[in-house]
Amino acid sequence: MASLEQQRIEFANRKFLATPLSGLIAWFLVGLSGLLFPDRITVWILFIATGSIVYLALFVSKFTGENFLDKTKPKNVFDSLFFYTVTQAVLVYAIAIPFFLKDYTSLTLTVGVLTGTMWLPFSWIIKHWVGIFHSLTRTILIVLLWYLFPEQRFVVIPFTIVVIYIITLIILMKRNKQELL
Repeated sequence: MASLEQQRIEFANRKFLATPLSGLIAWFLVGLSGLLFPDRITVWILFIATGSIVYLALFVSKFTGENFLDKTKPKNVFDSLFFYTVTQAVLVYAIAIPFFLKDYTSLTLTVGVLTGTMWLPFSWIIKHWVGIFHSLTRTILIVLLWYLFPEQRFVVIPFTIVVIYIITLIILMKRNKQELL
């Protein structure tokens, strides 16, 4: 069995495209819904889309070459740790739902910020600043935009998250190219 450090290095050398692509798609759908539909529909799109990111990532991973469901890959403890961070992101709905019941527009703030926290341990695992960038930028911008655009929270915040995902994907792709050189 590989040492913990060897497993961390193997984990860190992966592409990491499927999950952020899935987050990008989910938040894009939320923003699009915010543009096209009333808020009462958009809140359901937000719940469904963000709650489906993991499942979408399982599907997208087949096209990015990551194939999360490949049973032939050797076990890696960091896969388990990453799964726990994903579970942590899902558990934040326990905070988001009560606030949603008081102010439905709080969803973009609570779900947007709290699900972004999974990027911090990811940065630690891969020893790269991309997750810190994603999490901090996302948190700061969401809080700022939540106060600045109260009438447009279901449009401005989701599309901001999409832009952060695009930047994150670019960083991840450049990181992968640099490591191959």
